[in-house]
Order: sequence, then C-alpha cells, then structure tokens
Amino acid sequence: MKARHFTALGIVAAAGLWIASGQLLPHQPAPTEAALRTAADATKKPFRVAVERATLVPHSRKLTISGRTEADKRVMVMARTSGVLTELRVKRGSQVQKGDVIAILSDEAREAQVVQAEAVVMQKRTELEAKRGLIMTGTLPRLQLVDLEAQLRAAEAALAGAEAERDRGVVRAPWSGVVQDVGVEVGQAAFSFAGKELAVLVSLDPMLAIAEVAERKLAGIKVGERADVRLVTGEAASGRIRFVAKTASTTTRTYRVEIELPNGDGKIPDGITAEVMVPQAAVMAARMPRSALTFASNGDLGVRTVDADGTVAFAPITVVEDEQAAMWVAGLANGSRVIVQGQDFVREGQVVEAVGAHELTAVAK
Repeated sequence: MKARHFTALGIVAAAGLWIASGQLLPHQPAPTEAALRTAADATKKPFRVAVERATLVPHSRKLTISGRTEADKRVMVMARTSGVLTELRVKRGSQVQKGDVIAILSDEAREAQVVQAEAVVMQKRTELEAKRGLIMTGTLPRLQLVDLEAQLRAAEAALAGAEAERDRGVVRAPWSGVVQDVGVEVGQAAFSFAGKELAVLVSLDPMLAIAEVAERKLAGIKVGERADVRLVTGEAASGRIRFVAKTASTTTRTYRVEIELPNGDGKIPDGITAEVMVPQAAVMAARMPRSALTFASNGDLGVRTVDADGTVAFAPITVVEDEQAAMWVAGLANGSRVIVQGQDFVREGQVVEAVGAHELTAVAK
C-alpha cells in the first residue's frame, strides 16, 4: 500500500508542478492571424507598376462641334412680268455670272410701248425748244414754259416706265452662282409668269459651315477667329468665324455659329455633314495615355500617382482634349509620376515599386 501511495503522490505533485509552470514561468504567446498576415506582407515584394512623368505644356484646346455646310446665298429667280417663256438659257448645274441672261419672255408689245414713249418725249422736247425763245422774248406768257417743262418730264417718266417693263421680259442672274433647279419649260404657261419661280440660284463661294453651340461653350467663340472644318468626305478647309448668334434657338437652346470658307473651285458642296473645330485659349496640360485614366471610389475621374517613397495616391483631373491615342488633362503637378500600367490593381496608400513603362514591358517579355 505504501508503494501505491507514493506513486499517487508523485503523480499529483508532477501535475501540480506542470500547472504551476504555466503561471510562473515566462512564455511566448501564439501569433495572431493579423500578425501572421503582417509578417507575410513584410516579406512580400511590393507590386510593380509602370509610371510616366507628367510634363505640363501650354496646350490649345479645340472645341469640336458637329455641323453642316450651307450656301452663302440662295434665291428663287422669278419673273416680274407676264408673257410666254420663249428662251431658257440655263439648266441644272449651270454656272452663271452676275448679269447673265437666264430666261427671256415674249415681248407682248413692250418694245412698241418704248418706241411710242420715245416719240412722245421727242415731241415734247421739240415743243419746249421751239417755244422757249418766244417765251423769253415775251411773245408768249412765261407760265407756258413751266407747263411745257412739266409735260416733257412726264413723257420722260413714261419712257422710263416702258423701258423698265421691257427689261422685265429678260430675266438675269442677280449674282454669280450655280443653278440648283429649273422649274419651267420653254413655251409654258402663257401670260402667267408674273411672280412665278423660274430657277433656284445658289452661291457656293464663299461656303458657310454652320454649327450649333451649347450655351456653356459659347464664351470661347469670337467673330474673326480661325476655325478648321473637316467634311464627312475627308476633305479639310479653314476659315474665319463671321457670325455668332446672340439669341438661342427656342427648340434646342443652342446658338448658331457661321464659319466662312473660301470655295472658289466649288469643291465644297452645299448641305454636307461637317465637323467644326474651334481653337480655344491655351491651358497648362499634360498628355497621358487614355488607359491611365481611372475612377476613384467616389466616382471622380483622375489618375493614380506614386510619390517619392512609393506610396500610391489619387489625383483628380480635368479632360482638356480627347484625342484618339491619348488625352490632354489638367490638374496634375508638373513632374508627377502617373501610373500608366497596373493602376487598377493598387489602392491609395499602398506602397508599390514604380518603374518606367519600357522596363515593365521588357520584364513581361
């Protein structure tokens, strides 16, 4: 029995010593999950991103507006008297100069009326000259001189009216242009041409480029400034702004802008779709790849940058001009290191390894 007692006491004593050792002796606590993750991050290599330095330069912005071409002048050539259309000297597409004959109407005795008026003028002038001497010598009363002069002036006025009526039978081009349409035929509609449209005449030189500009962009457009126009056909032209509307359209709330384009050769057609580019005031901007732009968590547009110690930051920017391959942006400090590759895989405050874009491309290869 004593042996069993000693064995039991020994076991109890050993257990007590083991329990006491946990309270009395120093020990190392078990590492937490956060500590393990921190240790892993400390040994992990920083994420590598490609950066480019932002160089600020004065950049002239271009306001690009959709528009169309429009003939400078368009008129419906009309007959101003009655008669039969006896001759038509133009057709669609005909080039005419100012004063060229477009159509001729039948005479309708207009020339005879001119001859008659000329005869009356000659008669009254002869009477006046014959009686002027008698009146001056007192043979005839002086009052007759006034009467004879009045009759001569009335005859001359009648002659002028007859000549004007005769000239109305010949329809001429009011200015140089191109005949757009002809709506009559020779021999058509006798005695009904007064006030009737004979042809449509348009002037193609100069040609106008018409654009409708929103009110918030109107401030940078001024009369006399240069503007570039690119047609849907691929042709390009340059001109000057000649008109900026002061009243907005009631339907679109936009303002009409006219750009005058030289078109002596007539290559720019009327009514074709065009893109108008108006240079704006220069601003300090940097040229960045389109892919570098990203959005912050609050929805702001900007780029991610890397400071001197490799910490990522977000810089909001303003788009100055959008090109096909790149974008001009404002809001960056000169010399900022902008992340151009890998910006979507990092976050603000993260420490990264910044290398040049060519170095990251070489490593990828």
